[in-house]
Amino acid sequence: MTGLAAAVAESDVPRVRIFIVIALALLMMSLDSTIVATALHAMQLGLDTTINWAGWTLTAYALGFVVAVPITGKLSERYGRRRVFLVSVLVFTLASLACGLVNDIYSLIALRVVQAAGGAGFTPSATGIIVDHFGSARDRAVSLFGSIFPIGAMVGPIFGGLFVEYWHWRGVFLVNVPIGIVILLAAWRLIPHDRKNHRGDEPLDLVGMGLMAACVLGGMLGVNYLGERGVGFLAPRVWLPLLVAVLAGWAFVRHLHRAARPFIAPRLLFGPDFGVVNLVNVLIGGLPVGAIALAPLYATNRYGISALSSGTLLVAQGLASVVFSVLAVVVIRRTGYRGPIALGGLCAAAGLLLLAVPPQAGASPYLWLAGSAVLVGMGIGITNPASRNAGLQLAPQSASSLAAIRSMFMQGGTILLVSLATAVLAAVDDPGMAQAWIYVVAAAVVAAAVLALAPKVPEHKGAW
Repeated sequence: MTGLAAAVAESDVPRVRIFIVIALALLMMSLDSTIVATALHAMQLGLDTTINWAGWTLTAYALGFVVAVPITGKLSERYGRRRVFLVSVLVFTLASLACGLVNDIYSLIALRVVQAAGGAGFTPSATGIIVDHFGSARDRAVSLFGSIFPIGAMVGPIFGGLFVEYWHWRGVFLVNVPIGIVILLAAWRLIPHDRKNHRGDEPLDLVGMGLMAACVLGGMLGVNYLGERGVGFLAPRVWLPLLVAVLAGWAFVRHLHRAARPFIAPRLLFGPDFGVVNLVNVLIGGLPVGAIALAPLYATNRYGISALSSGTLLVAQGLASVVFSVLAVVVIRRTGYRGPIALGGLCAAAGLLLLAVPPQAGASPYLWLAGSAVLVGMGIGITNPASRNAGLQLAPQSASSLAAIRSMFMQGGTILLVSLATAVLAAVDDPGMAQAWIYVVAAAVVAAAVLALAPKVPEHKGAW
């Protein structure tokens, strides 16, 4: 009788409406990662600052997100997914409002970290909500997350440009306020209350959280400084943060194996199956995303294509990613995970290699680059649902932590490539040709990762 009641209660959950609310939150978060870039110049003038400090509004968001996402994943499992989702939306919305009202660049940078901390809670808590309440449809619902992020990345620059042109740079932040209020009200009404099996009485592993934050923050800062023009690897502001990252990482791993109730179970990071999935997310997931993000710069430096035309390369890549992600969701129960990860990774590698090759068969530079970007987008779209589910199906009860870990590794791979690439480009006389070789190396790394890792990915067919 209890099982029947639970089944009836589950069938009463308005899954479609809940997914729309969650999707809107994820779209708002992904849009915010690109919309601000279009307002940097206007922000620089409006706040009377330098372009370097204005650029830190992007860096601060990325740093805050990567540091906060594993912490919010653990909080989702400790306090409940619904609570963390609601708090995350509230923090993101209030921080967006404050960003839109601020009058100095230093406060804006600090608030961007707070905003990122709010946005970091969306994916872990949303994944947990799906796993808790979507029953046998949860694998497909979670897979569709991969088609939401490219949409936000595509429309962000468009809306950012419109706000700057016809309103004010503050609009790139203030637009989140009404959207956030709608999401908050809808989520409060639609998302079921958290179940009682959340471990709210467990003590928080503050030491583990602090060590992981220091490791991630140190590594991100060191790599970020390495990407600045004229800064060598031996510069103190590069190697000191990297040294902190190494020491904090060693202490974190040591702590995980010694603590009675660690912040993250070691097996979720280093276990035979989990470790492979995490490497897949870095090398086959994050690297191609970072590489294709530099495509507009490459198009301008090597072929002299205008900024407007080169920006549309990301639109082509994003559309391909969305379409093939949806198609992959439809067939993933029959294909399992290894096939799509291998196929998608090889497609992405081929696309990156073609970016480096001069146009062939009489194709114009733009058409050649657009076709290559589409191939990379296809690969990303095919890979995403499989790499997302490959980890989640191993431990659905830890869905929030696993979603957070995936986001952290994906972002880490993306930022690592971008930072190292920009460091190389800052030191050469021909950045266009240098970036072509960067694409060759990236393609080789992704292809090698496919050959080494795809056969080891934990396989599963059907729903989980």
